Amino acid sequence: MGNRLSRIYTRTGDDGSTGLADGSRLPKDSPRVASMGELDELNANLGVVLAHPLPEAMRETLTDAQHALFDIGAEMAMPSAHIIDDRRVEALEAALDAINAELPPLREFILPGGGADAGAAHVARTVCRRAERALVALARNEPVNEASRRYVNRLSDYLFVAARVLARAGSGEVYWKHERARGGPPA
Repeated sequence: MGNRLSRIYTRTGDDGSTGLADGSRLPKDSPRVASMGELDELNANLGVVLAHPLPEAMRETLTDAQHALFDIGAEMAMPSAHIIDDRRVEALEAALDAINAELPPLREFILPGGGADAGAAHVARTVCRRAERALVALARNEPVNEASRRYVNRLSDYLFVAARVLARAGSGEVYWKHERARGGPPA
């Protein structure tokens, strides 16, 4: 790693800009910086999921995902870099297939929940979808590594299935019931 921070504050961003790894500066609300922020928030949410007891294979996949998100963040900070490749996407797909094989087919919509660990996975999933939308928006105007976009898309799928696995091991999946099936709206 290049420079290490000896101080956390630099004052260089006080003007509303932030520096990229290539030395360029962008407004803090630019689509590229917004994408970086969404990826950072997603990574923090994966940390919350990882704070729970998890099956070892899931823990390994989510830890690898944290590293991959740092790699994607590096791609955002160095616009010409391509770090994530199809092998990372395929490895995530294999991990997804492995945990999904444990589950019965989903025939109903489920509500987010099923325990603190499953709920954390659902929150991470929604943040992941937002990060994906930010990457798609950025890609309209600037090049974005397609493998990275696919990786983030698969990660949201993985988090959905992980939430199902965790809910079934915890308090159970909560199935959505249409208003008519619940007897109408609450009084």
